[in-house]
Amino acid sequence: MKLFYDKRRSDPTYYVQQGYRNAEGKPTTRNVKILGKHSELLKITDDPLAYCKGQVEKLNAEYNAGRASIQLSVDYREKVDDTTDDFSKSDLLNVGYFYLQAVYQKLELKKFFESITADRKITYDCNEINRFLTYARILDPRSKYGTFDLLDTYFEKPAFDYQHILRFMDILIANSDAYLGWLYKKSNNVIPRDTSVIYYDCTNYYFEVERPDDEIVDEVTGEILSTGLRQYGFGKDHRPNPIVEMGLMMDKRGIPISMSIHPGNISEQVTAVPLEKEVVRTLNGADFIYCADAGLGSYSIRKFNSMGGRSFIVTQSIKKLSDVMKQAVFNDYGYRLLSNDDPVTIGGLKDFDRFNPDNRCLYNDCAYKVISADTAVDLGLYDYVRLKNGRTKKAKATGMIPQNIIITFSRKMMEYQRAVRERQIERAKRLAESGDPEEIKKGPNDIRRFLKRNVKTKDGKKADITYELDETKIEEEKKYDGFYAVATNLKEDRVRDILAITHKRYQIEDCFRIMKTNFDARPVFHSKEDRIRAHFLICYTSLLVYRLLECRLEDSGSHVTTENLIRTLKNMNVTDEGIYYRATYKGSTALSALTSMENLGLDMKRYKPTDLKKKIKKLLK
Repeated sequence: MKLFYDKRRSDPTYYVQQGYRNAEGKPTTRNVKILGKHSELLKITDDPLAYCKGQVEKLNAEYNAGRASIQLSVDYREKVDDTTDDFSKSDLLNVGYFYLQAVYQKLELKKFFESITADRKITYDCNEINRFLTYARILDPRSKYGTFDLLDTYFEKPAFDYQHILRFMDILIANSDAYLGWLYKKSNNVIPRDTSVIYYDCTNYYFEVERPDDEIVDEVTGEILSTGLRQYGFGKDHRPNPIVEMGLMMDKRGIPISMSIHPGNISEQVTAVPLEKEVVRTLNGADFIYCADAGLGSYSIRKFNSMGGRSFIVTQSIKKLSDVMKQAVFNDYGYRLLSNDDPVTIGGLKDFDRFNPDNRCLYNDCAYKVISADTAVDLGLYDYVRLKNGRTKKAKATGMIPQNIIITFSRKMMEYQRAVRERQIERAKRLAESGDPEEIKKGPNDIRRFLKRNVKTKDGKKADITYELDETKIEEEKKYDGFYAVATNLKEDRVRDILAITHKRYQIEDCFRIMKTNFDARPVFHSKEDRIRAHFLICYTSLLVYRLLECRLEDSGSHVTTENLIRTLKNMNVTDEGIYYRATYKGSTALSALTSMENLGLDMKRYKPTDLKKKIKKLLK
């Protein structure tokens, strides 16, 4: 701030002026305080000019200390700035992404992009594009063009063209393997990674297209040289659309390690080992435990994870066991309580009074039994063999792997499953009474599995078709209520520790939920395969940054839900008042947690323009 007065006047008025940049970025000044006329100031001082200079110095000292008292004149007749834009835009600027940048900075991706583009003559900053595509996917997920259209809503107001985004995506996917390896390596700068356990699972993303991508076939041999990415395949939501499959690996804390994208018609069983091999190289051959559900526990996967210091814990379907193994499961002998290893019977767990306060601990406990499966017993395992024409064939596994089957029984789970089934049976009854249920394939959780079709014919007349409950089917399902099984080659570890590992598989489902629900990973506004792969790689980067931020909050003693954290970061906007930036957001428990984790000083009502610029400049080093 400086002193201004008209030297030509005999009785000038003294003002305090402050410099700033207008909407066009041009430097200008405005009067922020009136010190008074020369004649009026003579009543309190003999030298008004020296007095005013002293007042300006005092204001500057207070301003530099973060506190200043100024006067502003307001003209309520002043209109908004006129522009040639097609629609009116808000002048709010987001600063919540500063916390995301605090995590992104430690990934050192600027060095990565500088290394892969050193021999290229490009006019755009790959790291800057990657930063804001990552932030936008978390804070305001849109199409790439939608993100480009809102770049001026971020405090930095980055300047790059839409075409630069597309060119960047081509560079990104061309270096995807190196990029994923770099992300894992540098993520240790943020949170020490615990890869003693690696979880793997797959999910599908459907596309609103009318036909799948074409396959490239050798005209001579008929061999499929390349399979289109978007293909028809099995999806839990049963949509009649082509899908793309994503495989995701995460560590013990739920932080992503790596990912892969596959055509929708490829079995998820054949995706695990190739991605694992990449992770093994990334981890320099470190030992780990592979953990997955039954759909990703084929014979070849278990065999691969029985070598090189690796181990496996996978869910085992009891219904697919051989009759001999099922007898061992339902034989009420050898079961022990998980809490203290005391002998217990399944019959006793089913019959005790759960409402007796003395039985509360028993109700929350579960029983277990360990069955050795070292011999070549039938565990219902299959392999998927890739044929020369590019297809995969399901074949029954015949090999032997040293492993144990851990069977658990929970009274609480039994009652939950039976309550769910009773509601399904009631719905099946109403469906049978209402008419002819549609003849479709019965899924494992479809209520039609409880109905059986009766056909009665009369002489020369049309057959009468009726439906009734299949009591045999219902009783067969009840046998498995409360039972759960895992297969593992960890024979020296405690059962309690093994079950604790498998119970954390929910975290990978949380990762998928965040990407699909919060980050809007689909719809995907791309049709080229490389652009689709690059899109999911950007979504993966956003998930990694977010999970690292979430883990840092947990380490600082705070827990914030996904919705509250993202909404807080999104709502942290400031508006330019000319001489300062004013916060348009209020405090919250989420903001307090962020401040205690990373003290960026973003919990103030007003900010000096130079202060915010210094903050982001420091985070960009």
